[in-house]
Amino acid sequence: MSKSNLNIRFYLRTNHVNKDGTCAIMVRITVNGERTVFSTKLSADPNSWDADTNSVKGKSKADKELNRTLEDMKSAIRSHYYELERYDALVTAEKVRNAFLGINIRTESLMQLFKEYVDECRSLLGISRTKATVQKYDRCYRRVQEFLKAKYKLSDIPLVEIGHKFITDLECYLRTVSKCNENTTAKFLQTFKMIIIRARNNGYIKGDPFANYKIRLKRVDRGYLTEEELKVLRETPIPSKRVAQVRDVFLFACYTGLAYIDLKLLRAENIRTSFDGNQWIMTHRHKTDTAVNVPILDIPMELIERYRGQSKKGYILPILSNQKMNQYLKDVAKACGIEKNITFHMARHTFATTVTLSHGVPIESVSKMLGHTQIKTTQIYARITNEKISRDMAALAEKMKSNGRSVGVNP
Repeated sequence: MSKSNLNIRFYLRTNHVNKDGTCAIMVRITVNGERTVFSTKLSADPNSWDADTNSVKGKSKADKELNRTLEDMKSAIRSHYYELERYDALVTAEKVRNAFLGINIRTESLMQLFKEYVDECRSLLGISRTKATVQKYDRCYRRVQEFLKAKYKLSDIPLVEIGHKFITDLECYLRTVSKCNENTTAKFLQTFKMIIIRARNNGYIKGDPFANYKIRLKRVDRGYLTEEELKVLRETPIPSKRVAQVRDVFLFACYTGLAYIDLKLLRAENIRTSFDGNQWIMTHRHKTDTAVNVPILDIPMELIERYRGQSKKGYILPILSNQKMNQYLKDVAKACGIEKNITFHMARHTFATTVTLSHGVPIESVSKMLGHTQIKTTQIYARITNEKISRDMAALAEKMKSNGRSVGVNP
């Protein structure tokens, strides 16, 4: 915390003379070149005022009492200044004046602002905020709270205290004490940054603590199922009805690209006949409210018919909680002899890579069906497989041969 420079000076307001010939004594407080001026509610005879010593020159009892009052006032101002320096990283002349005059100025604090934002998100739950969003901010709030207690032995801290070191210390705490991996840490910091942005937008802080700090997300290959694995998944008999249903729901997601929550909320009215006369899924992503329109292939259509009318609430498929789905998917993988760690989200990656992109569907169309607003997001989901590269190059070689060239692909 940087130290400030304080200067206190008394002077007479000589441009206004009272009826008794005296002038008001003003006090000027300067902190780091910033000034503020206010009246001491005292007055003195201009003829007896010493501008060099900021006091009256007389030796009378009244003069001595006035000088003592001014010294006491100067001492009180210094005391408030030092007290502010103890907890406020940005001491200003105005803050010192207000403290001396007894004006309580609210010092905006991190956890107070953070809690206000979490409460605001919670009040908007189901309106413009999802449960997942509220949980995300609540988890980050608790992590920062734990960090403050562990690192600084504090329950809160002024926002003006937040700087680059605070962020790097928080990152270190998340990685070491909280045992968060690289991406989990990055996501916590992204959430925390939103609170800092809110503080800046409200004028509580001037600078940007994240200005020289870059949040780094490590690209993770979540994996996908190959064409052969999808075939095994479709054809393997599974005795358990519950496990078989989980397999079917996962397959449906593999051939439609729907996220868990969007598939869970899918109802009969979301299945419509489109302009081409075929059945399409027409819905909106729960996460972003982006429109999602997906033509229904034979396999998901067969699954729709298989489970038609089985849901009492009108949903298309019987779906368990995401946690339960992922638990049962381990049993599905075991029954099918698939050694990959299958999670429900892998279905979207499988749709993007194996079902669509590998069969020549342009990435722009894949992006639209996944409900992405940017192609770069789709590129995280969709990979170019070696099989597709082989087919594309073979087609290129054939095309070049037909044009009379001798370039081919070696066997």
